[in-house]
Amino acid sequence: MFALKPEVQIIIGLVCFFVFIILMAVFARYASLWIQCKMTRAGVGMISLIKMSLQKVNPTVIVRSKIMAVQAQLPPISTGALGAHYLARGNVPRVIQALIAAHRAKIELDWETAQAIDLAGRNVLEAVQTSVYPKVIDCPDVKKGATTLDAVAGDGIQLRARARVTVRTNLRQLIGGATEDTIIARVGQGIVSAIGSTDSYKVVLENPDMISRTVLDMGLEAQTAFAIVSIDIADIDVAENVGARLQADQAEADTRVAQAKAEQKRAEYAAREQEMIAKVQQNRAEVVLAEAEVPKAISDAFQSGQLALMDYYDLFNIQADTKMRTAIASGGATTSAD
Repeated sequence: MFALKPEVQIIIGLVCFFVFIILMAVFARYASLWIQCKMTRAGVGMISLIKMSLQKVNPTVIVRSKIMAVQAQLPPISTGALGAHYLARGNVPRVIQALIAAHRAKIELDWETAQAIDLAGRNVLEAVQTSVYPKVIDCPDVKKGATTLDAVAGDGIQLRARARVTVRTNLRQLIGGATEDTIIARVGQGIVSAIGSTDSYKVVLENPDMISRTVLDMGLEAQTAFAIVSIDIADIDVAENVGARLQADQAEADTRVAQAKAEQKRAEYAAREQEMIAKVQQNRAEVVLAEAEVPKAISDAFQSGQLALMDYYDLFNIQADTKMRTAIASGGATTSAD
């Protein structure tokens, strides 16, 4: 065997020293996590921990999530799947907690569905909790300013109602399913429709459960992320007689229309009267003009020799006699009337 030069030995010693320091630093960094994995049989080795750091994955989050899954006896989930979900900006601990809650409650939920729900922006843990403990929703939503649902019964009486809807999360339809706002809108529409289909408001006040059953039978939970457990009418009050008010408004409108038509007729008749007065004046003017032609005609008759003086006196006597008879007749008629 040949002996190494002192310089080479020193270099090799320094390299080994630095390698030892690096290994000790790596071990010191991951020792705690590695020991936890060994003690809990999480199945994450030192190499996997180093690879996580190189891939910009937080080893602490993955190891603790893996330990939770193993301790809860969940179906095996690979470390790579956890790291991939972390890189996709998913909440790995929340997904594991949701899987554990579903497993304890015997709700069917696998890793693929849970991570898909989480990546879709939904709180998968809250969804599982709502599946175990149903959630109560106020209808209408008081937070948006609405306080009651206003509906009019068949007899024209307006009712104001408030309902409380108990829902449970439907995990199969959570991805792409409608949210609470849709449930509130559908239930509100169903209550208004159910009240409007009743013949009298008294029926609703006597049996509010009928409204709940009618709304439940409408299948309002279709294409939503929830299953409706129950709909309870929390409060219902009588508001006003909308039918009577509408009839009064209609009667007032009819009265105004009739008045307008009567005013139009009166204006037409007044215009017609003025037209007749104008015609009378016109006819009188024509009579005056005709009477003005009589002396002229008599003068022309004298000049032409067609009318003699005695003839004129006879005509004048006839006119005077006619006026006298007319006056006598008028006097006699007045006397008889008296």
